[in-house]
Amino acid sequence: MSHTPHELAEEFPQQVEELHRLKQENAHFAKLFDSYHNVNRAIHRAETHVEPVSEDEESRMRRERLALKDEIAHMLNGG
Repeated sequence: MSHTPHELAEEFPQQVEELHRLKQENAHFAKLFDSYHNVNRAIHRAETHVEPVSEDEESRMRRERLALKDEIAHMLNGG
């Protein structure tokens, strides 16, 4: 399997343990985590032309990923 950039462990390398703890203990965080993972994989498939999408759709997915990452970061920082 090829490497997928922007995995959460790479985005937050100092907080990997907290990522796992929150995923286990907080249902909302687990949902955000899974949503981020799914959209990140979809973006990677689009970028590598495995599942091409329109530019508009790829831009929408990137905005969604960024919004999820922002919310995840907020929760990781005690928010």
